[in-house]
Amino acid sequence: MKCSASSASDMTGEFQLGGAQVGGMVGLNGARLDNPGGRALNAFSLSVGAHLWARRGFTATGEVTFGDASVGRELDLSGARLRNPGANALFAHGLTVGTVLGLGEGFHAEGAVRLRRAQIGGSLYLREGRLTNPGGDALDCRHVQARELVLQTAEPVDGVVDLRHARFEVIRDDPATWPAELRLDGLGYDALDPRLAADRRLAWLRRTGGAYLPQVYEQLAGTYRRLGDETDARTVLLAKQRHRWQTLTWYARIWGRLQDLTVGYGYRPLRAGGWLVPLTILGTIVFGLHHPPAVRDGDPAAFNPLVYTLDLLLPIIDFGQERAYQPQHAQRWLAYALIAVGWLLATTVAAGITRALRRQ
Repeated sequence: MKCSASSASDMTGEFQLGGAQVGGMVGLNGARLDNPGGRALNAFSLSVGAHLWARRGFTATGEVTFGDASVGRELDLSGARLRNPGANALFAHGLTVGTVLGLGEGFHAEGAVRLRRAQIGGSLYLREGRLTNPGGDALDCRHVQARELVLQTAEPVDGVVDLRHARFEVIRDDPATWPAELRLDGLGYDALDPRLAADRRLAWLRRTGGAYLPQVYEQLAGTYRRLGDETDARTVLLAKQRHRWQTLTWYARIWGRLQDLTVGYGYRPLRAGGWLVPLTILGTIVFGLHHPPAVRDGDPAAFNPLVYTLDLLLPIIDFGQERAYQPQHAQRWLAYALIAVGWLLATTVAAGITRALRRQ
Protein backbone atom coordinates (compact mmCIF):
# COMPACT_ATOMS: atom_id res chain seq x y z
CA MET A 1 0.00 0.00 0.00
CA LYS A 2 1.18 3.52 -0.75
CA CYS A 3 -0.26 6.61 0.89
CA SER A 4 0.47 9.76 -1.13
CA ALA A 5 0.58 13.47 -0.32
CA SER A 6 -2.63 14.15 -2.17
CA SER A 7 -4.63 12.36 0.51
CA ALA A 8 -3.46 14.84 3.14
CA SER A 9 -2.85 18.05 1.20
CA ASP A 10 -4.33 21.25 2.75
CA MET A 11 -6.11 19.39 5.52
CA THR A 12 -7.69 21.10 8.53
CA GLY A 13 -8.17 19.08 11.69
CA GLU A 14 -6.48 15.85 12.74
CA PHE A 15 -5.11 13.61 10.01
CA GLN A 16 -5.34 10.01 11.22
CA LEU A 17 -2.82 7.28 10.49
CA GLY A 18 -2.80 5.77 13.99
CA GLY A 19 -2.49 2.00 14.02
CA ALA A 20 -2.30 1.75 10.23
CA GLN A 21 -0.09 -0.92 8.68
CA VAL A 22 1.55 -0.06 5.38
CA GLY A 23 3.73 -2.62 3.68
CA GLY A 24 5.40 -0.17 1.29
CA MET A 25 5.84 3.56 1.86
CA VAL A 26 3.96 6.64 3.03
CA GLY A 27 4.55 9.89 1.14
CA LEU A 28 3.41 13.18 2.67
CA ASN A 29 5.69 15.51 0.71
CA GLY A 30 4.09 18.91 0.25
CA ALA A 31 1.15 18.19 2.57
CA ARG A 32 -0.16 21.06 4.70
CA LEU A 33 -1.86 20.06 7.94
CA ASP A 34 -3.54 22.59 10.20
CA ASN A 35 -4.89 21.90 13.68
CA PRO A 36 -3.62 24.60 16.09
CA GLY A 37 -3.67 23.45 19.71
CA GLY A 38 -4.37 19.83 18.73
CA ARG A 39 -2.82 17.01 16.73
CA ALA A 40 -2.14 17.82 13.13
CA LEU A 41 -0.93 14.26 12.37
CA ASN A 42 -1.80 11.28 14.53
CA ALA A 43 0.42 8.34 13.62
CA PHE A 44 0.52 6.49 16.92
CA SER A 45 1.62 2.87 16.40
CA LEU A 46 1.81 3.36 12.63
CA SER A 47 3.77 0.57 10.94
CA VAL A 48 5.48 1.29 7.61
CA GLY A 49 7.48 -1.42 5.88
CA ALA A 50 9.79 0.88 3.91
CA HIS A 51 9.97 4.70 3.86
CA LEU A 52 7.92 7.51 5.33
CA TRP A 53 8.61 10.82 3.65
CA ALA A 54 7.26 14.17 4.82
CA ARG A 55 9.89 16.35 3.25
CA ARG A 56 10.15 19.79 1.68
CA GLY A 57 6.85 21.55 1.53
CA PHE A 58 5.40 19.49 4.38
CA THR A 59 4.02 21.83 7.05
CA ALA A 60 2.04 21.09 10.18
CA THR A 61 0.49 23.48 12.67
CA GLY A 62 -0.22 21.45 15.76
CA GLU A 63 1.40 18.30 17.10
CA VAL A 64 2.85 15.68 14.78
CA THR A 65 2.79 12.33 16.58
CA PHE A 66 4.77 9.19 15.80
CA GLY A 67 4.59 7.65 19.26
CA ASP A 68 5.46 3.90 19.18
CA ALA A 69 5.46 3.99 15.38
CA SER A 70 7.72 1.74 13.33
CA VAL A 71 9.35 2.61 10.00
CA GLY A 72 11.34 -0.16 8.35
CA ARG A 73 13.81 2.08 6.58
CA GLU A 74 13.91 5.88 6.50
CA LEU A 75 11.72 8.45 8.23
CA ASP A 76 12.62 11.69 6.49
CA LEU A 77 11.29 15.11 7.49
CA SER A 78 14.08 17.07 5.81
CA GLY A 79 12.89 20.59 5.06
CA ALA A 80 9.58 20.11 6.88
CA ARG A 81 8.13 22.92 8.99
CA LEU A 82 6.41 21.98 12.26
CA ARG A 83 4.72 24.65 14.35
CA ASN A 84 3.35 24.13 17.83
CA PRO A 85 5.00 26.82 19.99
CA GLY A 86 5.16 26.07 23.71
CA ALA A 87 4.06 22.46 23.21
CA ASN A 88 5.21 19.38 21.29
CA ALA A 89 5.96 20.01 17.64
CA LEU A 90 7.04 16.37 17.14
CA PHE A 91 6.17 13.63 19.60
CA ALA A 92 7.86 10.32 18.86
CA HIS A 93 8.37 8.45 22.11
CA GLY A 94 9.23 4.83 21.42
CA LEU A 95 9.68 5.37 17.68
CA THR A 96 11.59 2.68 15.79
CA VAL A 97 13.40 3.56 12.53
CA GLY A 98 15.44 1.05 10.56
CA THR A 99 17.99 3.40 9.03
CA VAL A 100 17.81 7.23 9.23
CA LEU A 101 15.61 9.69 11.05
CA GLY A 102 16.11 12.87 9.02
CA LEU A 103 15.41 16.18 10.75
CA GLY A 104 17.84 18.30 8.79
CA GLU A 105 18.39 20.16 5.52
CA GLY A 106 15.98 22.99 6.35
CA PHE A 107 13.84 21.15 8.92
CA HIS A 108 12.37 23.65 11.40
CA ALA A 109 10.47 22.81 14.57
CA GLU A 110 8.84 25.52 16.68
CA GLY A 111 8.08 23.61 19.85
CA ALA A 112 9.61 20.53 21.44
CA VAL A 113 10.94 17.57 19.46
CA ARG A 114 10.52 14.55 21.73
CA LEU A 115 12.21 11.31 20.72
CA ARG A 116 12.49 9.60 24.08
CA ARG A 117 13.29 5.86 23.89
CA ALA A 118 13.52 5.99 20.09
CA GLN A 119 15.51 3.17 18.44
CA ILE A 120 17.29 4.22 15.24
CA GLY A 121 19.33 1.71 13.27
CA GLY A 122 21.49 4.35 11.58
CA SER A 123 21.67 8.10 11.99
CA LEU A 124 19.65 10.70 13.86
CA TYR A 125 20.35 13.49 11.40
CA LEU A 126 19.86 17.18 12.24
CA ARG A 127 22.42 18.84 9.96
CA GLU A 128 21.18 22.31 8.94
CA GLY A 129 17.99 21.85 10.95
CA ARG A 130 16.49 24.46 13.27
CA LEU A 131 15.01 23.76 16.69
CA THR A 132 13.18 26.48 18.61
CA ASN A 133 11.49 26.14 21.98
CA PRO A 134 12.63 29.01 24.23
CA GLY A 135 12.59 28.18 27.94
CA GLY A 136 11.86 24.47 27.42
CA ASP A 137 13.12 21.28 25.84
CA ALA A 138 13.90 21.84 22.19
CA LEU A 139 15.23 18.29 21.67
CA ASP A 140 14.42 15.48 24.10
CA CYS A 141 16.52 12.40 23.31
CA ARG A 142 16.48 10.67 26.65
CA HIS A 143 17.26 6.95 26.31
CA VAL A 144 17.54 7.21 22.52
CA GLN A 145 19.77 4.65 20.83
CA ALA A 146 21.30 5.24 17.40
CA ARG A 147 24.58 4.55 15.66
CA GLU A 148 25.17 8.22 14.95
CA LEU A 149 23.93 11.60 16.14
CA VAL A 150 24.56 14.45 13.69
CA LEU A 151 23.83 17.59 15.71
CA GLN A 152 25.18 20.21 13.33
CA THR A 153 22.24 22.56 13.23
CA ALA A 154 22.04 25.67 11.08
CA GLU A 155 22.13 27.82 14.22
CA PRO A 156 22.40 27.21 17.97
CA VAL A 157 19.37 25.37 19.31
CA ASP A 158 17.00 27.74 21.11
CA GLY A 159 16.10 25.62 24.11
CA VAL A 160 17.45 22.64 26.02
CA VAL A 161 18.98 19.60 24.31
CA ASP A 162 18.43 16.61 26.59
CA LEU A 163 20.66 13.60 25.84
CA ARG A 164 20.47 11.91 29.24
CA HIS A 165 21.08 8.18 29.12
CA ALA A 166 21.13 8.15 25.32
CA ARG A 167 23.64 5.93 23.51
CA PHE A 168 25.45 6.68 20.24
CA GLU A 169 28.52 5.22 18.62
CA VAL A 170 29.49 8.62 17.20
CA ILE A 171 28.36 12.17 17.96
CA ARG A 172 29.08 14.72 15.25
CA ASP A 173 28.57 18.30 16.35
CA ASP A 174 29.76 21.81 15.63
CA PRO A 175 31.20 24.08 18.35
CA ALA A 176 29.80 27.09 16.50
CA THR A 177 26.24 25.83 17.04
CA TRP A 178 26.47 24.10 20.42
CA PRO A 179 23.22 24.52 22.36
CA ALA A 180 23.35 26.97 25.23
CA GLU A 181 22.05 24.30 27.61
CA LEU A 182 22.77 20.58 27.48
CA ARG A 183 21.79 17.67 29.68
CA LEU A 184 24.38 14.93 29.35
CA ASP A 185 24.16 12.83 32.50
CA GLY A 186 24.36 9.16 31.52
CA LEU A 187 25.09 9.90 27.86
CA GLY A 188 27.25 7.20 26.27
CA TYR A 189 29.33 7.47 23.10
CA ASP A 190 32.44 5.91 21.59
CA ALA A 191 33.75 8.87 19.58
CA LEU A 192 33.25 12.59 19.08
CA ASP A 193 33.68 14.38 15.77
CA PRO A 194 35.40 16.78 15.43
CA ARG A 195 38.18 15.69 17.72
CA LEU A 196 38.81 18.73 19.90
CA ALA A 197 41.36 19.44 22.60
CA ALA A 198 40.19 18.74 26.14
CA ASP A 199 39.86 22.42 27.03
CA ARG A 200 37.32 22.94 24.26
CA ARG A 201 35.35 19.80 25.11
CA LEU A 202 35.25 20.90 28.74
CA ALA A 203 33.51 24.06 27.54
CA TRP A 204 30.92 21.68 26.02
CA LEU A 205 30.45 19.93 29.38
CA ARG A 206 30.06 23.24 31.18
CA ARG A 207 26.85 23.81 29.25
CA THR A 208 25.23 21.23 31.52
CA GLY A 209 24.93 23.85 34.28
CA GLY A 210 26.51 23.91 37.70
CA ALA A 211 25.62 20.42 38.96
CA TYR A 212 28.51 18.04 39.62
CA LEU A 213 28.01 15.08 37.26
CA PRO A 214 31.02 12.74 37.53
CA GLN A 215 29.85 10.44 34.73
CA VAL A 216 30.08 13.13 32.05
CA TYR A 217 33.76 13.67 32.89
CA GLU A 218 34.52 9.94 33.05
CA GLN A 219 32.82 9.39 29.69
CA LEU A 220 34.82 12.15 28.01
CA ALA A 221 38.10 11.03 29.58
CA GLY A 222 37.43 7.47 28.43
CA THR A 223 36.95 8.72 24.88
CA TYR A 224 40.38 10.38 24.92
CA ARG A 225 41.94 7.26 26.39
CA ARG A 226 40.55 5.10 23.59
CA LEU A 227 42.32 7.47 21.22
CA GLY A 228 45.56 7.04 23.16
CA ASP A 229 45.51 10.65 24.38
CA GLU A 230 46.38 10.37 28.07
CA THR A 231 47.22 14.07 28.37
CA ASP A 232 43.72 15.21 27.43
CA ALA A 233 42.22 12.42 29.54
CA ARG A 234 44.10 13.68 32.61
CA THR A 235 43.02 17.25 31.85
CA VAL A 236 39.37 16.16 31.91
CA LEU A 237 39.78 14.18 35.13
CA LEU A 238 41.55 17.14 36.75
CA ALA A 239 38.57 19.32 35.84
CA LYS A 240 36.31 16.67 37.38
CA GLN A 241 38.18 16.85 40.69
CA ARG A 242 38.12 20.64 40.70
CA HIS A 243 34.36 20.59 40.17
CA ARG A 244 33.90 17.98 42.89
CA TRP A 245 35.83 19.93 45.52
CA GLN A 246 33.75 23.03 44.77
CA THR A 247 30.72 21.15 46.10
CA LEU A 248 32.29 20.39 49.50
CA THR A 249 32.52 22.40 52.72
CA TRP A 250 34.83 25.40 52.97
CA TYR A 251 37.49 23.57 54.99
CA ALA A 252 37.44 20.63 52.58
CA ARG A 253 37.84 23.08 49.72
CA ILE A 254 41.01 24.41 51.38
CA TRP A 255 42.51 20.91 51.38
CA GLY A 256 41.35 20.42 47.82
CA ARG A 257 42.92 23.70 46.76
CA LEU A 258 46.18 22.59 48.32
CA GLN A 259 46.10 19.31 46.40
CA ASP A 260 45.36 21.22 43.20
CA LEU A 261 48.24 23.64 43.67
CA THR A 262 50.74 20.97 44.64
CA VAL A 263 50.03 17.92 42.49
CA GLY A 264 46.85 18.72 40.55
CA TYR A 265 44.91 16.04 42.50
CA GLY A 266 47.44 13.48 41.32
CA TYR A 267 47.03 14.32 37.64
CA ARG A 268 49.93 16.81 37.67
CA PRO A 269 52.52 15.13 39.97
CA LEU A 270 55.42 17.14 38.55
CA ARG A 271 53.98 20.22 40.25
CA ALA A 272 55.42 18.92 43.54
CA GLY A 273 58.87 19.23 42.00
CA GLY A 274 58.00 22.76 40.98
CA TRP A 275 57.53 23.61 44.67
CA LEU A 276 60.51 21.61 45.94
CA VAL A 277 63.06 23.25 43.66
CA PRO A 278 62.60 26.89 44.77
CA LEU A 279 62.22 25.87 48.43
CA THR A 280 65.43 23.86 48.20
CA ILE A 281 67.25 26.83 46.65
CA LEU A 282 65.89 29.16 49.37
CA GLY A 283 66.98 26.87 52.21
CA THR A 284 70.40 26.26 50.67
CA ILE A 285 71.08 30.00 50.39
CA VAL A 286 69.80 30.90 53.88
CA PHE A 287 71.52 28.07 55.71
CA GLY A 288 74.63 28.44 53.56
CA LEU A 289 75.07 32.07 54.63
CA HIS A 290 74.70 31.25 58.34
CA HIS A 291 75.39 27.70 59.39
CA PRO A 292 73.19 26.44 62.23
CA PRO A 293 75.26 25.37 65.24
CA ALA A 294 75.77 21.69 66.04
CA VAL A 295 73.27 20.18 68.47
CA ARG A 296 75.90 18.64 70.78
CA ASP A 297 79.61 18.32 71.28
CA GLY A 298 81.37 15.75 69.22
CA ASP A 299 82.30 15.37 65.63
CA PRO A 300 79.08 15.68 63.53
CA ALA A 301 79.20 15.26 59.79
CA ALA A 302 80.35 18.36 57.97
CA PHE A 303 77.45 20.75 57.45
CA ASN A 304 76.05 20.88 53.93
CA PRO A 305 73.30 23.49 53.38
CA LEU A 306 71.80 21.63 50.41
CA VAL A 307 71.65 18.29 52.19
CA TYR A 308 70.38 19.96 55.38
CA THR A 309 67.53 21.62 53.44
CA LEU A 310 66.60 18.32 51.76
CA ASP A 311 66.63 16.64 55.17
CA LEU A 312 64.02 19.16 56.33
CA LEU A 313 61.87 18.93 53.18
CA LEU A 314 61.82 15.17 52.65
CA PRO A 315 60.19 13.48 55.65
CA ILE A 316 60.86 9.92 54.52
CA ILE A 317 64.63 10.43 54.01
CA ASP A 318 67.15 10.94 56.83
CA PHE A 319 70.56 12.30 55.86
CA GLY A 320 71.51 12.88 59.49
CA GLN A 321 71.89 16.64 59.07
CA GLU A 322 68.60 17.69 60.67
CA ARG A 323 69.42 15.87 63.93
CA ALA A 324 73.00 17.15 64.05
CA TYR A 325 72.36 20.90 63.65
CA GLN A 326 69.91 23.19 65.40
CA PRO A 327 68.89 26.45 63.63
CA GLN A 328 68.48 29.57 65.74
CA HIS A 329 66.16 32.59 65.72
CA ALA A 330 64.60 33.32 62.28
CA GLN A 331 66.27 30.27 60.74
CA ARG A 332 64.32 28.09 63.17
CA TRP A 333 61.01 29.36 61.76
CA LEU A 334 62.23 28.72 58.22
CA ALA A 335 63.15 25.17 59.24
CA TYR A 336 59.69 24.65 60.75
CA ALA A 337 58.09 25.95 57.56
CA LEU A 338 60.17 23.64 55.37
CA ILE A 339 59.28 20.63 57.52
CA ALA A 340 55.56 21.49 57.37
CA VAL A 341 55.61 22.06 53.61
CA GLY A 342 57.53 18.83 53.14
CA TRP A 343 54.90 16.84 54.99
CA LEU A 344 52.09 18.52 53.08
CA LEU A 345 53.76 17.81 49.76
CA ALA A 346 54.43 14.21 50.74
CA THR A 347 50.82 13.73 51.85
CA THR A 348 49.33 15.20 48.70
CA VAL A 349 51.73 13.26 46.47
CA ALA A 350 50.78 10.05 48.27
CA ALA A 351 47.07 10.86 47.87
CA GLY A 352 47.61 11.56 44.18
CA ILE A 353 49.51 8.31 43.65
CA THR A 354 46.79 6.36 45.47
CA ARG A 355 44.12 7.96 43.27
CA ALA A 356 46.12 7.18 40.14
CA LEU A 357 46.54 3.55 41.16
CA ARG A 358 42.83 3.20 41.80
CA ARG A 359 42.14 4.37 38.23
CA GLN A 360 44.25 1.56 36.78
